[in-house]
Amino acid sequence: MNDQPISPLTANNVDAFRRDGAVCLRGCFADWVDLLREGVAVNEAEPGPHVEDAAGGAGRFFGDYCNWQRIKQYEDFIRNSQLAPIAAALMGSPVVRMFHEHVLIKEPGTAKRTPWHHDLPYYNVQGEQTVSLWIALDEVDRETAVEFVAGSHLWGKLFYPRKFLTERDYDYKGTGYESLPDIEADRSAYDILGWAMAPGDAVAFSYRTLHGAAPNRSTRRRRGFSVRVLGEDARYAVRPGETSPPQGDIGLADGEALDEAHFPTIWRA
Repeated sequence: MNDQPISPLTANNVDAFRRDGAVCLRGCFADWVDLLREGVAVNEAEPGPHVEDAAGGAGRFFGDYCNWQRIKQYEDFIRNSQLAPIAAALMGSPVVRMFHEHVLIKEPGTAKRTPWHHDLPYYNVQGEQTVSLWIALDEVDRETAVEFVAGSHLWGKLFYPRKFLTERDYDYKGTGYESLPDIEADRSAYDILGWAMAPGDAVAFSYRTLHGAAPNRSTRRRRGFSVRVLGEDARYAVRPGETSPPQGDIGLADGEALDEAHFPTIWRA
């Protein structure tokens, strides 16, 4: 278990994360970029069962997740970098549990955008102490960066999950979930955050924060490696339909504490 006690965050970083639901952390994983690129190359060559690999105009949109325990570079990063102490400081939690990792690659010329969504409705977890860290493995222009609706994590809403490739909503009708507003059609109505990023920069955001990304019209690959973790207040959630990642019946009831077998502790204060 990673028991490093020191987080390189400032109080301003933590305040921004809790106020806006997203914050850019400069250079915090610069020393790990080469290792993560190696892991992504392994992942592309040997994709897992959840891979999505689609052409997008002249490019390609590759996504895969839940491979961290079979790709040694991923596990090394997750267990031995400053990721867990950073997440603990952002969440205000004395415990950090691993949920899953997710790699997303947009090759140059990929016309497919990542639709606006927030992550919590996809997941079989609930709680306020949640954070994803999206780590840039390439230079990212502001025009191709992941964008966030500032403050949307505080709206108290759950929007229908949406499939990335088809942009069709999951069949959660009649469950209390809501239709996502058309953010792209009225961008000026929202405080939209986004950052140009260098390799090793990261964006940390809540599972409740609305986010999306434009097509990659640059001449560079856009490889992003995300790690999703959970804090002390996280509990299991039974969703009304399909989830991503598919969880299946793992023997936990709605609202029950998470177990080590499926949500291992990777850091403890």
